[in-house]
Amino acid sequence: MDDLGARLAGLRKIVRGLGSALVAFSGGVDSTFLLWVARQELGGRVWAVTASSPVDPQREVEEAGAIARKLGVKHLVVPFDPLALPEYRANSPERCYYCKKLLYAKFWELAQEKGIAWVIDGENQDDEGDYRPGRCAGRELGVRSPLQETGLTKEEIRRLSREAGLPTWNKPAAACLASRIPYGEEITREKLHMIERAEEFLRSLGCRLVRVRSHERLARIEGGQEEFSLLLQFRQEVVDFLNKLGFLYVTLDLAGYRTGSMNEMLPGIQKSDEAGGN
Repeated sequence: MDDLGARLAGLRKIVRGLGSALVAFSGGVDSTFLLWVARQELGGRVWAVTASSPVDPQREVEEAGAIARKLGVKHLVVPFDPLALPEYRANSPERCYYCKKLLYAKFWELAQEKGIAWVIDGENQDDEGDYRPGRCAGRELGVRSPLQETGLTKEEIRRLSREAGLPTWNKPAAACLASRIPYGEEITREKLHMIERAEEFLRSLGCRLVRVRSHERLARIEGGQEEFSLLLQFRQEVVDFLNKLGFLYVTLDLAGYRTGSMNEMLPGIQKSDEAGGN
């Protein structure tokens, strides 16, 4: 057995030892792989739970439900509104901490109602070095991260997911819509709606890896290398649509897509904004 095989065996042992688990499920690469393993090891004693909130693209919530059904796992969608928290709306660098503290508390309440022993999430080994204040909230509340405990990296999880035939093996990273708004700029429903509609429009043009970062009335579009040609090909359509949404200026970031570009403003930190797990 190679090292990866040993880590996978270790993951299965950890999950099996939980007895029962509620998986914080976003439908991304990591949480889908974790749910797949949990379904195999725990059978009917695993549930998937997905938050539905103004900061979560509705498309992601729907995709999570479809994946859970395909895996044969009981799935719950929990309405959740972090905008009810003044600390969250203020959008400090600790924003994710306040969100996850409230969200994971809800998940634990649900687990207790269902008689489930553990709440687990899809944090992996690569997240260990990231700026993720939400992880602190999870640890404080006793949420476990089996992928991280086993030392599995994102690349390894993608490889194992591909071997397992999971449809998410090559899915782009996702993040809550609030990660598109600079720290210190208030988070509002209107801004989140503008960002979601803008990104959905760009995806309708064929863009797969794209972010619309909102700087007041300026939209800064980040895309992968393949997206650049599409964005330029449909330049006028993009400008017109985003103008109609309320963006006065529409720009293309020549540095391209990178996780955590909003964190670049924080001294000494250039880490991921992909909080919440995949």
